[in-house]
Amino acid sequence: YKLKDRVDLRETVFDFPKQGVITKDNVVTEINALIYFQITDPVKAVYEINNLPNAIEKLTQTTLRNVIGELELDECLTSRDTINMKLRSILDEATNKWGVKVNRVELQDINPPVDIKEAMEKQMRAERTRRAQIIEAEGTKRAAILEAEGQKGADINQAEGEKQARILKAEGEATARLAVAQAEAEAIQKIAAAVTDTKADPTQYLIAVKYIETIEEVLKEGGAGSKTVFMPYEASGLMSSVGGLKELMNATSD
Repeated sequence: YKLKDRVDLRETVFDFPKQGVITKDNVVTEINALIYFQITDPVKAVYEINNLPNAIEKLTQTTLRNVIGELELDECLTSRDTINMKLRSILDEATNKWGVKVNRVELQDINPPVDIKEAMEKQMRAERTRRAQIIEAEGTKRAAILEAEGQKGADINQAEGEKQARILKAEGEATARLAVAQAEAEAIQKIAAAVTDTKADPTQYLIAVKYIETIEEVLKEGGAGSKTVFMPYEASGLMSSVGGLKELMNATSD
């Protein structure tokens, strides 16, 4: 037997030079790729294809142009893993008849034109600025909400305190009025009992007492120099009953 070729069955790495490809959105981009393959059938590798390395290189370049042509530039930059898997699947199927197994494909560099790079960088800076503004706005909004909630809680506590104070004050005033009413009721009961004994008119007594209290208030409001009170003529009939006050007072005190 004559030795035809020496075939290396170990995994081989091809580093293909950069090539220009056109994306779906018509951007010319330079891409280079690495392909890791291994000969599994030496007979096919020798007799089914002439110049196997060159055939794999051309097939890889053609497949790369087809795959990238289906994607926009942004997708190419963000979907390298997806592109690698798709390239490996297509190349592995195509090279199977040559006795070759494609283990993996890796895109090394994706270089868009300079003007596209600059535009993308501006867009990235604008996006970062926008996100920073959003984060700052969210922080300001959250702080405002917390401040409003705190103020609301303080207002509620203050309102509850004022409400409780009013309730306590009203209860105190009601208790005081009740005590006064009870004292007046007891006084009236004593006066009624005394009237029964003295046969005097209790109504005239009560009116006279209120009248005297009113005169005292008028004198107090008039100041220390006011000692004279002018009384209407009709009051003389009322004051005529004041003479019986002493008797009634003595009776009630008993």
